[in-house]
Amino acid sequence: MLFRTHCLPKVPDCPFGTVGGLREDGSVEQRATFSASTRAWFEAAFAAPTAAQLGAWDAIAAGRHALVVAPTGSGKTLAAFLSAIDRLATEPRPSDKSRRCRVLYVSPLKALAVDVERNLRAPLTGIRHTAERLGEQVPEISVGVRSGDTPAADRRKLQTSPPDILITTPESLFLMLTSQARETLRGVETVIVDEVHAVAGTKRGAHLALSLERLDALLERPAQRIGLSATVRPIEEVARFLGGSAPVEVVAPPSEKQWDLRVVVPVEDMTELAASNSGGDNPDDARTGSIWPHVEERVVDLIEQHTSTIVFANSRRLAERLTSRLNEIARDRAAADVELVDTRISTSSMSEGGSTSGGGSVRPPRAL
Repeated sequence: MLFRTHCLPKVPDCPFGTVGGLREDGSVEQRATFSASTRAWFEAAFAAPTAAQLGAWDAIAAGRHALVVAPTGSGKTLAAFLSAIDRLATEPRPSDKSRRCRVLYVSPLKALAVDVERNLRAPLTGIRHTAERLGEQVPEISVGVRSGDTPAADRRKLQTSPPDILITTPESLFLMLTSQARETLRGVETVIVDEVHAVAGTKRGAHLALSLERLDALLERPAQRIGLSATVRPIEEVARFLGGSAPVEVVAPPSEKQWDLRVVVPVEDMTELAASNSGGDNPDDARTGSIWPHVEERVVDLIEQHTSTIVFANSRRLAERLTSRLNEIARDRAAADVELVDTRISTSSMSEGGSTSGGGSVRPPRAL
């Protein structure tokens, strides 16, 4: 088993459309790989490729299996998909329907598969529009999802009209390979396995490894495997799981974690919880002696101060109850803000005219 670790420094000034490989002297070797429309779209959408993307594109362009290990937000998914999308956009579509599906994306989570299908719309639409602007012809690239939630009618449609990119789960891939639907996978060239750490070393992972080998046995030549993971240890063992008996190149750019850890207590004195919770207008809603009302108010404060907020809970039931309370608090605050604005407008009108009679009516403010 051969592992090649590919650790690239971030090269912000590197023009997109090239992939970087490390020469023996440590300098970055660059080779052009993408079409003009793909380069133009990426340059308009992003400032520069990340180190993970440069390393992944180098391995993919060389035809090697690759395991990309990089933090969340480093563009791993796009790194895996963009090369495949560029090939789909520039190479002629096979006339044989059984060979139409050339990219297979395997996700251990059905929800993640749905998110990826939705997120692929941006590059697919953007590259097509860019190609039209440049006077190039790009075929319509179709995307399909096959999971346990896919209706039977849609499954039959995927079989009769295979998409260019198929998004599925390990279990659905196994079902396809053990049925007549396997005929639609004979043209697969690239297999992207996301969240490798979630299946490696588990029964699902062993099941998936077997399915990948069965897929290769179905093809004229083994598909190129690209694994994606944010955190995985040990990397060499996961690479062995991904490639089977084939060598795998590990793309693991160095990354530095920055922690911003604070311990926040939403009340000044924990001994005064009972007194602070007993002064509400509705005694039935007051949870005497509980810190939860203060925690909920503080969480709403943070939500209002940020664009995106993730709140972790110990159970699904607690998450649902907390969501309900946060919505109630936000609704009460919005109603209080509207009432305050109404009061201010009325007071201002009275002070300016002395009386509202004869001075025109005061219109209520628009909803905030």
